[in-house]
Amino acid sequence: MNRGGKRPPTVEELELWTKVTETVTPFDQQRLPVSEAPPQPPAPPAKLKPAKKTPPPAAAASPKPAVRRPPPTLSLMDRRTRSRLSRGVTSIDMRIDLHGLTQATAEARLKRFLHDAQEGDARMVLVITGKGAADGGERGVLRRMVPHWLSAADMRAVVVGFEEASRSHGGAGALYVRVRRLR
Repeated sequence: MNRGGKRPPTVEELELWTKVTETVTPFDQQRLPVSEAPPQPPAPPAKLKPAKKTPPPAAAASPKPAVRRPPPTLSLMDRRTRSRLSRGVTSIDMRIDLHGLTQATAEARLKRFLHDAQEGDARMVLVITGKGAADGGERGVLRRMVPHWLSAADMRAVVVGFEEASRSHGGAGALYVRVRRLR
C-alpha cells in the first residue's frame, strides 16, 4: 500500500472514465478526442526513492492575509423595551426626520446624527424615513435604504440594532435605533 501517494488507475477505472468522457460535452462545445483503446497502466517501478520536495521560491510566496474580526452583529429589540417605547414609558432621546432629502444627503445626515447621538450619550433614537412617494414615483427609497445604511459594517461601532417603530411613533415610516455606548 502506498501511503499518501497516488496509485495508478486500474483498467476497469480507465474503461469507466472513457465511457463517462464520451457522454460529456466540454464548455467550449467542442468534442475532445477520445482514445480508442484505454491506456495500459504503467508497470510499477521496482523501488521508488522518495522525491525531494523543493521549497517554493521566496518571491512566489504570498503574504498571509490579515485576520479580520467580523463586526458585531445587530441585535433585535426585546419585547419589554419595545412595549415600553410604544406606551411612552421609555423615552426617545433624539429624533431625525429625513423626509424630502436625496439619498446622498439623507445618508450623510443620518451618519452625522448617529455619531452625535453616540457622543451625546443617547441610547434610543427615532429615525423617520416616511413611507414613500404617493404620486406614483419610486416608492420608499429612504425607507428601503436606511436599514442598509444602518447595518453597514462602518456603522456597527455606532448602532446596536434597529427595528420598525410602533404606530404611535410612525409605524412603517420610522425606525427605532439603539445606539452603542462610547468606550
